Amino acid sequence: MSVEYMSQEGYDKLVAELRQLESVELPQVKEAIAEARDKGDLSENFEYHAAKREQSRLLGRIRFKQRVLANARVIDMSRLATGTVQLLSKVEMTNLANNSRMTYTIASPHEANIREGKISVKSPIAQALLNKEVGDVVEVRVPAGTIKLRIENIQLG
Repeated sequence: MSVEYMSQEGYDKLVAELRQLESVELPQVKEAIAEARDKGDLSENFEYHAAKREQSRLLGRIRFKQRVLANARVIDMSRLATGTVQLLSKVEMTNLANNSRMTYTIASPHEANIREGKISVKSPIAQALLNKEVGDVVEVRVPAGTIKLRIENIQLG
C-alpha cells in the first residue's frame, strides 16, 4: 500500500472509526459468539455462524483501517499553495454545457463523500483539475460523455 495523504480531519475520523470498531463493535461480536457457543451444537447453530462471519468482516475492516493509518501522512495546510488545484483544494467551477456551478473539495479516497462535496483525488474530474489555475477550461471524460468545466475559484479546503 502506498502513502495516503489526507487532512487532519480525515485522519482523526479514521482513528475514531478504528477505535469504535476495536472497543465497541468487536467486543459485542465476541460476546455474541460466546452466547451462541453456550447454546450447544455448533454445527447447526445459525447464530454462532452469523456471529463468526460478522467477526471476520469486522477484523477485515480493522486490518484495512490499520494499514491506511500506518501509511497515512497528514498534509500541513499552511504549506499548500492556493494558485493551483491540488489535494484539499476547494474548487468552484462552471459546467460550460449548461452554465451550472458546482463546488468540490479534492480529498483522499478515504475522505471522499459526494454528499459533503468531497470527491476523490483519483476521480476523473479531480484528475483533470489537478495543477490547473483559475480561468482554465478542462475537458473531463465521464460515463455520460465529455464535459467542459471552467475553474472559477480555488481555495484551501
